[in-house]
Amino acid sequence: MADGILDSGPSREQLIHALYEAAELEHNLMCTYLYAAFSLKSEGEGLSAAETEAVARWRKAIIDVAIDEMGHLAAVWNITSALGGQPRFGRGNFPIDPGYLPAGLVVKLAPFNAEVLQHFIYLERPVGSDEREGEGFESQGFKRSVGLNRLTPMGVDYETVGVFYHKLGTGLRALSERVGESNAFAGDRTLQLGPAEIDLNGIKPVICLKTALQAFDAIVTQGEGASADSADSHFHKFCAIRAEHRKLNALNPDFKPAWPAAVNPVLRKPPNPQGRVWLEDEEAIAIVDLANSCYQLMSRLLGYAYGVKSPHPEKGLAVDLGISLMRACALLGEHAARLPAGPSNPDCHAGMSFTALRDSSPFPQSEGARRFFVERFEEFAAVAAKLASNGDQRTLAAAKLLAELAKRAANSFVEAGKAAPANPPLPPPKSSPGQEATTKAGGIETVVGDSVTIDFEAKRCIHARLCVTGAPKVFLANVEGPWIHPNAMDAEKLVAIAEACPSGAIRYRRNDGRPEEAPPPVNLAAIREGGPYAVRGDIMLDGKRAGYRMTLCRCGASKNKPFCDGSHHDIHFDASGEPPTGKADMLEVRDGQLNIDPQTDGPLRVRGNLEITAGTGRVVARIKGAYLCRCGGSQNKPFCDGTHAKIGFKS
Repeated sequence: MADGILDSGPSREQLIHALYEAAELEHNLMCTYLYAAFSLKSEGEGLSAAETEAVARWRKAIIDVAIDEMGHLAAVWNITSALGGQPRFGRGNFPIDPGYLPAGLVVKLAPFNAEVLQHFIYLERPVGSDEREGEGFESQGFKRSVGLNRLTPMGVDYETVGVFYHKLGTGLRALSERVGESNAFAGDRTLQLGPAEIDLNGIKPVICLKTALQAFDAIVTQGEGASADSADSHFHKFCAIRAEHRKLNALNPDFKPAWPAAVNPVLRKPPNPQGRVWLEDEEAIAIVDLANSCYQLMSRLLGYAYGVKSPHPEKGLAVDLGISLMRACALLGEHAARLPAGPSNPDCHAGMSFTALRDSSPFPQSEGARRFFVERFEEFAAVAAKLASNGDQRTLAAAKLLAELAKRAANSFVEAGKAAPANPPLPPPKSSPGQEATTKAGGIETVVGDSVTIDFEAKRCIHARLCVTGAPKVFLANVEGPWIHPNAMDAEKLVAIAEACPSGAIRYRRNDGRPEEAPPPVNLAAIREGGPYAVRGDIMLDGKRAGYRMTLCRCGASKNKPFCDGSHHDIHFDASGEPPTGKADMLEVRDGQLNIDPQTDGPLRVRGNLEITAGTGRVVARIKGAYLCRCGGSQNKPFCDGTHAKIGFKS
């Protein structure tokens, strides 16, 4: 990054320009790592048992590094936002033209092999390392200009990514000294992403010079330019894979851990075909097209999130939907690497091209943007359903995931844009006990009383029996015909009984103008001994408003997921309701909207202020976001530890 025209350091414009380059750099590295990981073989694809186990570890390690790059990307975007800029989500398409990034940095998509791995090691090398560049990734010798002193921001060369971040940190210090720290970081911090929206490497909003420099230090320490003794750095992870790869290759010279996916695949015949593979196989084209579209929508959703002020529920929703789309990309990208590229390239396979759109500007928060997202998800679900007819398990899983995301998006964005009704409902006619009007629709039985209307949703009932024992004249047990009679009890006592229903199967509405049920002052999730989670809060379930009370399955056996149906009794689920207390720092805010999104074949994604308590009421944890186990197998209950994937949990 060149110095500015000011002797005291770079301008804010130059810093934001450099941060855009940092974001594109992290973005590009994330895509190249994922591409290599998608090409790795799995069980039953020609590997021995030992090779299969090793390659599975490599895949996980490379994807973990890619996830770290996503965290670095979010950290850079937060700093950009803190300086008053709008984070940029665009980048060039692969392969990146020489000079767009520093001369020594070659970025292209390639399947996993020894030289690609060496390229990754070179990218993540510490300062002073003598690691060579991977064969096929050598620089073309172009040099950026240095020492420019202009108003227009200009990129300069840097030896390693770590050196680049060091220069950025120096520039931030200079800006803070010149204009004052509070003026330097004057951006609206509620636009940034934090733990409430995303769980990536402990990402936090940037509010001052110290927090910005901490973010840079974390990036460098974790991978780019990390010191030689950082055993958990990206550099060391890749070196460990290289050592094991060499050992396995010595034992089996024919060892090929990856499919020969294309180098820089493209979906249309390029004007400059050199270094690119034009995909011609129809199934490969369709799979890559869907994968690319999921990736593009992920970028749009993240951009949208940076335009929504926290704590608005749409902020976390956009992030959650975007991250979930990357799971679909992984499934589709892995399948693409197993399909032929086409007759012009018979010796290589296809691969996801991570096509970047010309327009990368974020959508403003609006009804038009909501409609765009809902329609796009519906399009993806429809196309995926057709592609799933090929019978491929990865495509089937992607289709299932996209169908669920389409439903969640429709529920959530419709709820966010819903307007209040223009006119209040008319009061119901007077009736006597036993004469209340009863209707049934959508699995909900509605009984209209004079003062209170009762809604009963049978599928959520866990038979806690607080209704039939606390209000036996209203809720008649074991009778034929009408069994709910709201006029048989004082309205205030009746609503107290309804609010005690832990599952939310019983809900009420007031017809007498008195206050309706209110959200609890503290969001709570109680862990029942050998049983479900009993949740209280202003709950949005799968993007749809779901009341203030519910019991959610944590044994994995319910036939009515995500709700508990009592199956924990049938399977003799053995799980303590008294786990040890973990991180329990008091939350600044203890109520507010609680978003619970069941992940496909995975845990419950929780976003919002929440106190998790033991069955006795003791605090287990206070969180703003977490993944809660619902497969019953986690060794870290109530939190997910990934066991659902190992045991093949299906939701």
